[in-house]
Amino acid sequence: MKRLINNIVVAVTGTDASILAAKYAIVLTKQYNCTLNAVYVVDTATIKMLTLSKIFIKEEGLEYEKNLENNGNRYLAYVEELAKAKNVKVEKIMRKGAIYTEVLSVADEKKADLILLGGWEKDTKTKDIIGNSHREIMANAKCSVMLVKEPNIDQIYAKA
Repeated sequence: MKRLINNIVVAVTGTDASILAAKYAIVLTKQYNCTLNAVYVVDTATIKMLTLSKIFIKEEGLEYEKNLENNGNRYLAYVEELAKAKNVKVEKIMRKGAIYTEVLSVADEKKADLILLGGWEKDTKTKDIIGNSHREIMANAKCSVMLVKEPNIDQIYAKA
């Protein structure tokens, strides 16, 4: 019988909720002895939209993209540290484009059985973009999607 979970993709956005989802993914990976992929998407789709609507000039868009890329590298490195602390291997993946499109692409490429997303943020600036991306991922994924809202994940992670 095929195991339910062989490959997990966790979307890392840098929000507290996505870091908690990454910890949840690490614990699941350790318990189920499966593969873990952490994906961070540089949201060039939103940058392009902001540039086209003249909210950003081109140079600002490029600078913002570079900042997002630097942040993404930091967040992925942090997730890798968290995984190493629990003897779990994680493949770090950085993509550019629309968040939901790229997360779904990675899930398809890695033949994911489960996509983990962080719960909604209270911060309204990121809530809209991430909320829309989450809805699109949930609606269009070919595998199961879990919205992580485990209130005790830090304690569970610490004991894993």
